[in-house]
Amino acid sequence: MITNLIYRNKIALRISLIHNEKCIAYLLRRGYRGESSDAESNLSAKEQELLKVALPRSEAVLERHVRFPKLSEIPKASLGPYEIDADLELDVRRKRLVYRAKQRGWLEVDLLLGTWANENVSRLSASELDEFEAFVNMETIDIYNIVTLRMDIPEDLKTVSGDGIVERIQAWARNHPLGKADPETYKAVKSSNNLI
Repeated sequence: MITNLIYRNKIALRISLIHNEKCIAYLLRRGYRGESSDAESNLSAKEQELLKVALPRSEAVLERHVRFPKLSEIPKASLGPYEIDADLELDVRRKRLVYRAKQRGWLEVDLLLGTWANENVSRLSASELDEFEAFVNMETIDIYNIVTLRMDIPEDLKTVSGDGIVERIQAWARNHPLGKADPETYKAVKSSNNLI
């Protein structure tokens, strides 16, 4: 029953946003069903009307979820004795990105993405942080499939030169011992990077 409801919701979203290219790409990514064929819609008119009401609310919740707050939105007591400036905002953003990369909820992604972030995010420029943030905002299963080369990099994250953040993460994962690690190595790496 729940699987059918999720399936129907994915179909409804796919149908109602057919004219919005950005949403289409998102829905196709979210509607990934392995080697199975495309689904067919069987939504009633009432379900389509409900979807029109629910979709903007869902998009607003998603936007709040993935957006980092500005320093002006954070209570002064939480910032400590620091002066608010661009460097502090960039530093806070880096720390939040490392945290989000480490806390995906899936061990393999926590280790691969979290370890890479712990080692590299402090050296990223603001534009590279934007690219990494877009990658971190993806679904965990999609991140895993991209890092492990099971899925192509989305067009909006690809770079012409081939040395973008996602390409660097893929190359790092391919060559890092974590890509071939045994359980003891996982435990050691997780401990050394404060992931447990």
